[in-house]
Amino acid sequence: MNETMVCAVGRVATQPVYREMASGPSARFRLAVTARYWDREKNTWTDGHTNFFTVWANRQLATNTAASLTVGEPVIVQGRLKVRTDVREGQSWTSADIDAVSIGHDLAWGTSAFRRAGKAETAPAPTHPEPNWETSPNGSTESAEPAGQRQPEPAVLT
Repeated sequence: MNETMVCAVGRVATQPVYREMASGPSARFRLAVTARYWDREKNTWTDGHTNFFTVWANRQLATNTAASLTVGEPVIVQGRLKVRTDVREGQSWTSADIDAVSIGHDLAWGTSAFRRAGKAETAPAPTHPEPNWETSPNGSTESAEPAGQRQPEPAVLT
């Protein structure tokens, strides 16, 4: 495919907005990416121009983004760059969006603790008593429980 993949390192500029759509969850936020350079005359680091991108996340990435990111946090975003030009009220507008494939905290600025997200469709396991595996007095490996009181063993699916 001829898509422009980018990796942008910046800070979360707006609180992520989460929405449930017909096609699945979606989240968006603005990312501020500021170039920094060493100013030899002042002998200090100086901020350059700031670019703003609208980052779009879908499905599970959207859910995790909304639960994990807050304004000001340093992040790394990888995804497809989409530049759009539009005319609104007689003025030409250009926007740069990133359709995110991956989003993560920038660990150069701090620490993060990964927590695997639970599956939304996971049903609780049924509670069955543990089967009696002891040998009965007659030496058979059958359960020592009388036949009328035996619980059916659950089938285990992996």
